[in-house]
Amino acid sequence: MQTYAFDLAMQRKKKLTSVDKANVLSDVYGLWRDVFSDTAKKYPEVTTEFNFVDAVTMWFVKNPEWFDVVVTPNMFGDIITDLGAMIQGGLGLAPGGNINPKGTSMFEPIHGSAPKYKGMGVANPIATIWAGSLLLDHLGEHKAAAAVVKAIETSIKDGVVTKDLGGSASTEKAGSYIAACVKKGK
Repeated sequence: MQTYAFDLAMQRKKKLTSVDKANVLSDVYGLWRDVFSDTAKKYPEVTTEFNFVDAVTMWFVKNPEWFDVVVTPNMFGDIITDLGAMIQGGLGLAPGGNINPKGTSMFEPIHGSAPKYKGMGVANPIATIWAGSLLLDHLGEHKAAAAVVKAIETSIKDGVVTKDLGGSASTEKAGSYIAACVKKGK
């Protein structure tokens, strides 16, 4: 996981933040930090930093622009991604990718399923559609992935969105509008 994070940082701004709770769980996260530091030696171009999970949640709210690539164990990643989703506008907007560089990866909306909204037509489809875009990008279909993101942006700009984003579109209408935008290249 950490090598993947360093490789990703090399493709971006060459900045990587490691998140843990080594101040309380020193044995477990001491090992996490040791592996991170050893991996960092292979990537001298990448600027690295350590951050505790409780502090990083505060900084994500106050100064999210400070971060580029963040690597964390799964439990903390789940917490941080929910916070990030709310910062950007809600769980209905946030896609997620559980990347396994050596095997099968999984893409899904950060929020998972929403059974309480089943059959009501009010769930925001954007996170699910965007997760599909992440999958396309992961598979090397960069142009198709970008087309999906562009269509999502168009639907938001045009106001064809669900209630959580201030619109009146149903789940089906918002999803169909995005699909039509992909077809039209909008």
